[in-house]
Amino acid sequence: MKYYIIKRLLFLIPMIFIVTFIVFLLTASSGEHQALVLLKAQGLELVSDELIAKTVKDYGFDRPVVIRYFEWLGNAFLMNFGTSYVTKRPVSDVVLNAFGYTLQLGLISVVVSITFSLALGILCAIWEGRPFDLVTRIIMFILSSLPAYLMGILLMWFFSVHLRILPTSGVGTFQHFIMPVFALAANYIGFYSRVVRTNMLESKNEKYTVFLKSCGISKGSIIRHELKNSLQTMVTAFTMAIIGMIAGTFVVENIFSWPGLGRLCITSIFSNDIPIIQAYVLIMTVFYCVFNIAADIVNAAINPRLRGE
Repeated sequence: MKYYIIKRLLFLIPMIFIVTFIVFLLTASSGEHQALVLLKAQGLELVSDELIAKTVKDYGFDRPVVIRYFEWLGNAFLMNFGTSYVTKRPVSDVVLNAFGYTLQLGLISVVVSITFSLALGILCAIWEGRPFDLVTRIIMFILSSLPAYLMGILLMWFFSVHLRILPTSGVGTFQHFIMPVFALAANYIGFYSRVVRTNMLESKNEKYTVFLKSCGISKGSIIRHELKNSLQTMVTAFTMAIIGMIAGTFVVENIFSWPGLGRLCITSIFSNDIPIIQAYVLIMTVFYCVFNIAADIVNAAINPRLRGE
């Protein structure tokens, strides 16, 4: 098992290099152009050639891209992402502060999504064909077809504008979490509850289930066995859901004015704040790779055959 884990962790290194280098190459264009972007991001509309040349020299934009990339990457692993073009604050301070809010929203949404997906999926599989199963599947189908931005707007219109019981934006209280969390988790609950139901129903037709029934094993024990044997698919699905939620919070954050990483990234794109964009891409790349590898390791722990493969 340890060799499998080492092999998967080594896969992380080239992936981070490839993704971050491509993004750095796209954002770090010619020195004069990047100096012009920097100066305009700082609010200077009219700039002279002398000021552009001075900025190129001061910020080292005239050096080869590869040297600048490795220097940036080395500093990034020391949590030094440079200085924001707009606010002139350290990027690490700005990004980590916003990441804390994104992590709160994302983790609560993940817990809600997994809890409701498992509960509804298992109950629908147990009561297959009954009214609860049919009604729940219709509702889940509708939820899975609604994008997060539309769900957020509908929630805001109903609970904030019509009923006036929930705040439209901001952070600080439990009420501020309700609409953003549901807007982010609803689509995943609708999709993954059906995944859980399908896996549970497939397990019902397996030979071991028939054998357990013939041995007189209780229904609760059989359900636990079916759930255990469905875990491999569920782990992969829920791991991808976690990644999608954390990376996809920028839509919900912009709707509800949530001061998270996604909203910061959108603001930085419009203001051409390149150091923050580069830091965002690096954090999301590491996040994606780590959770993908974590899913592989958990699946290998559940299914020993995967280690040999």
